[in-house]
Amino acid sequence: MKMNAKDLVICALFAALMGVGANVSPLLTIGGVPITLQLLFAIVAGGLIGSRLGAFSMVAYLFIGLAGAPIFAQFKGGPGSIFSPTFGYVISFIFVAYIVGKFFERGRLNWFTYVGAGTLAIIVNYVIGTNYMYLAFNYWVEAPEGFSYLMAWSWMGAYLPLDIAVTILSLNLIPRLQKALKRQPIAKQSTV
Repeated sequence: MKMNAKDLVICALFAALMGVGANVSPLLTIGGVPITLQLLFAIVAGGLIGSRLGAFSMVAYLFIGLAGAPIFAQFKGGPGSIFSPTFGYVISFIFVAYIVGKFFERGRLNWFTYVGAGTLAIIVNYVIGTNYMYLAFNYWVEAPEGFSYLMAWSWMGAYLPLDIAVTILSLNLIPRLQKALKRQPIAKQSTV
């Protein structure tokens, strides 16, 4: 993938926004999972800068955090973060940005694009993140008493209304940001 200086700056900006979004409410958690705005920034990254750059910015965020910068939720960072039950959600943002970007790159920005991108973004985020959390609690983190696969998914049910609202907000932000930044929709830009 060819990247110029502008692409690098945009990717760095989205990596930084992920760090901010991770710590908007560092003390609010449900079932040990912090409430963040990371899903919003992952969706906006994919829809605004495309699948490749959006995913690259999420990879950059992941590696900056693993290198030790305290940019993961609750101001955590470092290689030990891999063992956090919520690290699967960080991994999922790479796929969320890529998938949303692919929907927007198709060029047909209609109801299906928005509903499809949003629905798939939430599904990917939940499937990767919740399964990782389940594995973490079963293999390397002490699980709460009575912990089960159903309990892991029921914890995420508490987040679903918020994540649906955040997804709708982020998908509505993308065309507005394109207009404000005088940026053509990614479907009309040359390929990266």
